[in-house]
Amino acid sequence: MKLNWKKLTITSVAGLVVLAAATLALSQRPQGPPPGGGFRGGPPRDGLGPLARDLNLTDDQKAALKKISESFRESDQALFDQLRALHQSEPDPMSGAFDEAVVRAAAGARAKIQIELEVSHAKMMSQMATVLTADQKAQLAVRRQVFELGPAPPPSERPW
Repeated sequence: MKLNWKKLTITSVAGLVVLAAATLALSQRPQGPPPGGGFRGGPPRDGLGPLARDLNLTDDQKAALKKISESFRESDQALFDQLRALHQSEPDPMSGAFDEAVVRAAAGARAKIQIELEVSHAKMMSQMATVLTADQKAQLAVRRQVFELGPAPPPSERPW
């Protein structure tokens, strides 16, 4: 069997040209957030996610919820900074030197901060609930139940 070097060379060069063109084309995409300020070019976000859209919040409700959210974000920032500092100061477990006491102490410190963050989140949700109407709270309760049930199993796994 004889190799046709001419065809092999032409095919290789053509493949390299296509690869270079694809690389050039992909590198020309704009960097940074998508235009319009939203996810993948959608409408700008108000920080409330689908909650604002699905519950038909008034502008006053949106403003109140955003104010509550921003207030808690600012007050929780110190806790997030503490978590980051703990993470950065932990020894690398892959370094070969393992000190169980150090790992347990770091895990305990992170757990205490996580507890504070969860309490703060619960307080925030409680304050947000005062902004909602009874109908909006009922809609939210239904959405929460649906979310907790999760998606339906694939047809092959359904019991019916």
